[in-house]
Amino acid sequence: MAPYMVGGVANLAYGGNANSLHSVGRSAFAAMEQARRDLAGCLGCRPDELVFTSGATESNNMAIHGLVEREIERRGKHGFESGSPHVVTCSIEHEAVLEPMHVLERKGVRVTSLAPDAGGFISPQRLREAMCEDTVLVSVMTANNEIGAVNLVGELAAVAHETGALFHTDATQAFGKIAFSCSESGVDAASFSAHKICGPKGVGALYLRKGLKCPAYMRGGGQESGARSGTQNVVGMVGFAAAASALAGNAERLEAEALRLTELRDDLYSFFRGYSNVQPSVPCDRGSRDYLPNIVHVNIDGLESETAILRLDREGICVSGGSACSSKSLGASRILTELGVTGDRAMGALRISMGRYTTAEDIDTFKRAFHRLMEWAGL
Repeated sequence: MAPYMVGGVANLAYGGNANSLHSVGRSAFAAMEQARRDLAGCLGCRPDELVFTSGATESNNMAIHGLVEREIERRGKHGFESGSPHVVTCSIEHEAVLEPMHVLERKGVRVTSLAPDAGGFISPQRLREAMCEDTVLVSVMTANNEIGAVNLVGELAAVAHETGALFHTDATQAFGKIAFSCSESGVDAASFSAHKICGPKGVGALYLRKGLKCPAYMRGGGQESGARSGTQNVVGMVGFAAAASALAGNAERLEAEALRLTELRDDLYSFFRGYSNVQPSVPCDRGSRDYLPNIVHVNIDGLESETAILRLDREGICVSGGSACSSKSLGASRILTELGVTGDRAMGALRISMGRYTTAEDIDTFKRAFHRLMEWAGL
């Protein structure tokens, strides 16, 4: 792991404005660029292909709006057979992708939202059928944030490129959990967030393939080579790179951690099979790599998510009913609705996520607490 120490004064380097000419600013700039190089090494890309952002939400917005605007400018207003550009996405994307798509629709862009199959995947053939000559962008997540389904991003990107469209992926959930390389995947753009790999909150990154220039989403002082204005969060960038280097920067370490989490995931699914009224939300077989190793998602018949979450919280166990970004919504998860899970079963969703500090003892503690929950509920 890089020390991120310039002139032996680490804190001073992090605290300076990386755009200033004085010594403290130069130290901050050096620390920032070292972080960029280290993060690029973990992501399988060039340092100059990375733009630091405030998180994956900004990265997604920046990619979607910027790349579509780029293609509109490149083709011109008469460059579309139907009269307007076309983009393709997936109906179970994070809101940070779907909301920008809604904005594009209001501006006259045609948006096709593909429904996943029962397992939560978008097939290359399904995408191919949705493509047309006016398609300028495809945005499909690498791995779903609620059910953990991992898409064949490389194959999907290849399909998008068949008609000349660009391909963006929200890789936030996948990075640090499974192997991911920007260059090897063939994507044109990818979004990441530091806090998903035990880094600081409020910092992320956007990968933009070399030579792919698009209008700036954040305008102002022209930082990040003109791609994203605003004084850089050097402390956050350094923390992001350090977190990435600690895990994703070592392929053997990442694989070992993925295998460890897979064992915990499979153990939990086996435990839940002992309850007749608890059903897995997706067909995740033992050892499967079709799903992330750190997410378990089930539906409890006869018990609402909110009740289960609050009862487990009283025992010091933090779980959710779906995405943390929509955890205060009392309705059924739209992800489950898209998968065909409806009614009372969808209201009983429970998502258990694990990380690098989750141990087998933690899983045993959860099992005991869950058993007490089911006894309390009379299930």
